[in-house]
Formats: sequence, C-alpha cells, structure tokens
Amino acid sequence: MPDPQRGPDAGVTLADIEAARPLVDSVAVPTPMLESRWLSALAGRAVHLKCENLQRTGSFKVRGAAVRIARLSDEERARGVVAASAGNHAQGVALAAQQYGISATVFMPDGAPIPKVKATEGYGAEVRFAHGVLEDALAEARAFEAETGAVLIHPFDNTDIVAGQGTLGLEIVEQLPDAATVVVPTGGGGLLAGVAVAVKALRPDVRVVGVQAAGAAAFPPSLAQGHPIRLPQMATMADGIAVGQPGELTFRLVEQHVDEMLTVSEEALSRALLALAEREKLVVEPAGAAAAAALCVEPHRFAGPVVVVLSGGNIDPLLLGKVIRHGMAAARRYLNLQVTLADVPGGLARLLAQIGEAGANVIEVAHERISPSLLLDEVDVHLQLETRGEPHAAALIERLHEHGYTVIDRG
Repeated sequence: MPDPQRGPDAGVTLADIEAARPLVDSVAVPTPMLESRWLSALAGRAVHLKCENLQRTGSFKVRGAAVRIARLSDEERARGVVAASAGNHAQGVALAAQQYGISATVFMPDGAPIPKVKATEGYGAEVRFAHGVLEDALAEARAFEAETGAVLIHPFDNTDIVAGQGTLGLEIVEQLPDAATVVVPTGGGGLLAGVAVAVKALRPDVRVVGVQAAGAAAFPPSLAQGHPIRLPQMATMADGIAVGQPGELTFRLVEQHVDEMLTVSEEALSRALLALAEREKLVVEPAGAAAAAALCVEPHRFAGPVVVVLSGGNIDPLLLGKVIRHGMAAARRYLNLQVTLADVPGGLARLLAQIGEAGANVIEVAHERISPSLLLDEVDVHLQLETRGEPHAAALIERLHEHGYTVIDRG
C-alpha cells in the first residue's frame, strides 16, 4: 500500500491507483460511458462521453478525497480536516469526511456558486469564505491547519488525491479498451495526471490530452518554462478549473505522461455546454464541458475512438441560464440586428412581416430616431431575434438586404 504521508516529491504509479480503487468504491460509484452520436457525427469517428457529472457529489473530486481521508490515522481523524475549493473538491471532502465521521472545514472563494456551497454544508462541512481566488482560499486553509492542527486535504497536489482521480482512468480503459484518445478538463492537474498515469501504464499508445479554459490556462506557460508558473490573473466562467498555478506533483506527472495541452475560449465552453444539454440531455458545468468544447472546435484533431471526460455537473441554475443564452448567441440562435428604414406609417410592420416570412421569431424591438447617422425621415430599429442557427441567420440578413434594408449585424 502506498504511504499516505508521501508528499509531492513522490510519484504516482499504476499500483498506487489500483490500490486506491477499493477506497474509492466505498464512497464513489463507477460512472457510465455513453456514445455521443452528435459528437461522433461531427468528428467523423466514434466519440464516447465519460460521465463524471453523474458521479456522487456531481464531480470526479470525491474519488481523490475518498482515498486521502480513508488513509488518515486515528489521531489525524480526531483533529479533523480542512480543504480549499471552488466547490467540487469541497463536496468530495465533505462527503468523504461524513462517511468516516470526521469534522470538516472548507474555505471557498468569495462568489463560489451557491448550489456548491449549500451542497457542501449539506454533507456536514463548515464553509468559510476567503477573499480572492482558489489560491487565496488555499492560503486560508493552510493558516487554519497551522492554527488548529486539522489535516489539509489538498485539492490536487497530493499522491493519494492523484491516485484516487486515476481510478477514472482504470474505468475508461475497462469500458472502452480500444480508445485511441482521452481528452480531460484540466485545472490544477490532479485528474489529468491520475488519468494519464493509469491510461499510459495500461495502454501506452493512447493519446492523452488536457484542456484548459483560455482565461485560466496555467499549464501551457508552465510546460514551456519547465516548472509551475502562477498566472497574474484569471477570467473564466469555468470556476472548477480556474486554478492559477499547477501543483509540483501534478506538473511533473503531466509533463511526463500527457501528450498535449489545449485551451478553449469562453464561447466554445458555452456552445459545448448548450449542445450537451440539448443533444445529449446532460447537465454539465462549464469546467466539465472543456474537453467537449475542444472537440467541437477541432473535431478532426483527435484519433478515434475518442473519450471525452465530462468532469462535473455542478452548475448554478442562474449561470446555466446565462451560459445557455450565451451559447445560443454564439451559435447564432440569437441574432441582434440594427435595421435602418423609412420612418413612415407601416414601415415597421412591413419589416416584421419580412422577418416572419423568413421564419425568425422576434424577441425584442426598440426604435432609435435621434442619431447623427440618420436622415430626418429614417429610423433605426434594433431587433433581437431567434433563429435556427448560422445558415438561417445568414439567409435572413440576405433577405432583408434584397428588400432594400440597411442592416448591421450586432451579433
């Protein structure tokens, strides 16, 4: 059995991951692997979804937390545990601690999603807030550790955590033995490192690819420099992978075992999240959709069969609504137009008739009569429309041009 006290200077092996599996199985559940007809058609090869969004606590994080906490000594359990998390690790730690009757305190960044906070509290943990980002919450957790003696359960940079996350790699190989590529959402690197160690040990020919949000991508510059680099700032909706600096352990494992690191835009994340909900009937948080987003952006980049890991599904309903609207706008399902027309009786009615005949739905209309760019007998009409997507939007704009309207596409 691997030493539970090994720090980040130790490695993680297939034997460690296999030894961790019974501990994971005592808290977590094996998650399904589903073939995606939509992504398979897009990529021209078989694409399968590994649905960790359907895991207990809604993400893969419970795997690593289960192993780390199970291996605490009786004396450590008596001191309780402390963690820092944007939400998913918090829930994993809270559930695992509850399973073993251990008190848990979790520091979360200000503005952490309310459902993640409530779920963490629901598993019996005490939640405290830290100003700033995950690294600031981690500093608060370390201070709490020093003050109280509670055992810090690091969100990614620990051998037991990585070994626990690596059990996902074992399941992937078992469920899809002929997989050629595995694509994994990546924040601090615990999941990517664990999956890569497991998959490469069992199937060295499989290509393992990590994906980060472009606004929080610490791995590409770190890999370029040869050591973990801290980002000066981050900006992404994908709070679950918004980690400003890779861990020492996870960086080395990723450097050794991962074939490629990619980044995806906020637009790609929102479009992927929308498509997963609409086409696959799966609720996935932005971080959990990162691998799917990479496939949507470059569907032919990956050799098949492809496994796309959906790492989590804990999304605030308010954010879900915003992301769906953003995704629909990115897919041209929402269209904002400015149309200039003669300010005469019946002018607006004729414009709306053309839009209706083209099959678009009007959501909102606003007039602007006072503008230096307008003639005295002209008016600008701002329209928010619902379309069937890019070809339909383009056809609608072309139709309006053909009928003599001046049209500006506002996106």
